[in-house]
Amino acid sequence: MVTATQGVKVTSPCAACGGVLVRDVGQFIDRGQLRWGVEGRCHGCPNAWCEMGVAPAPEEIRQALLAEHGAALLRLAAEEASVVPVMRALREMRGLSLDEARLTAAGLRGAGLVGTFVEMTHLADGLRKRSVATTLTPAPI
Repeated sequence: MVTATQGVKVTSPCAACGGVLVRDVGQFIDRGQLRWGVEGRCHGCPNAWCEMGVAPAPEEIRQALLAEHGAALLRLAAEEASVVPVMRALREMRGLSLDEARLTAAGLRGAGLVGTFVEMTHLADGLRKRSVATTLTPAPI
């Protein structure tokens, strides 16, 4: 089973007291599922919480991870790979319609898919389980 984790600290004003609120935000793979989490704590008051969820991560979390760590690019290792297992994996993992899976599979064959490192690692693992080889690299800036 593949494991991947990314996180970043984000600060903002606390809504309760105006102090400094520090949030640890991240994405990770747990038991084959893509997940996200946030832990927040204010330095000026007792305001604190923890929140977790299953993918997709809120856009604020994704953007913080992309800003801190950069994007990852996932491509099929062989352009001649059968599209059937690719589409099956995309439909199962992302809940895509047949047309959406076809378009996404074409993107994997061409320019590739871009996302957070954890998102692309999770997708690469799902494709690998269906004997589809991929390459995962940092996305060009």
